[in-house]
Amino acid sequence: MERIAVIDFETTGLSPNSSCRATEIAVVMLENGRIVERYQSLMNAGVRVPAFIEQLTGISNAMLRTAPSAERVMEEVNEFVGCTPLLAHNASFDQKFWDFELGRIKRTRLQNFACSLLLARRLMPAAPNHKLGTLTTFARLPHTGQAHRAMADAEMAANLMAHLADELRSKHGVRELNHDLLCKLQKVPAAKVGEHLQRYR
Repeated sequence: MERIAVIDFETTGLSPNSSCRATEIAVVMLENGRIVERYQSLMNAGVRVPAFIEQLTGISNAMLRTAPSAERVMEEVNEFVGCTPLLAHNASFDQKFWDFELGRIKRTRLQNFACSLLLARRLMPAAPNHKLGTLTTFARLPHTGQAHRAMADAEMAANLMAHLADELRSKHGVRELNHDLLCKLQKVPAAKVGEHLQRYR
């Protein structure tokens, strides 16, 4: 499968605005089911981290004080990603922050986001739920470090995507797998997935 940039943000809340911003980003490049490159950085957006978020992520205000500015990190990560297609677990969340933080450096996203959560709902219906940690355990994939830190979550999402690609090939006979197919598939109702994939055999 073509190269995909798997992305994960840690943030101070659920929706980006002047007081809710990204605190960390990680991107792993997934190529043919393997992670080939990584980028990770804390990012200081000049906002306070609420205590419960600090407990959840382990990212403290003290850590962010010495971190590079959000703008500098987004310049770097935007350069790193280029126009590689994007994927995240629960992509609607990361996409909001990606677009918001990119907008602050006067850049626009050029590519679509695929979502491993939406894909897992369709391709792993037997999983007890579709949280990243649950799916990782369910598919017997490696837990890659502390959950709710960006690099661990990006690596788990990349491993999950590689697993979903294997499922598409082995169970559904899909030979030509690309990002565009993933973006279409995540919109197909779960009951129609088999039928939809027959076109790609």
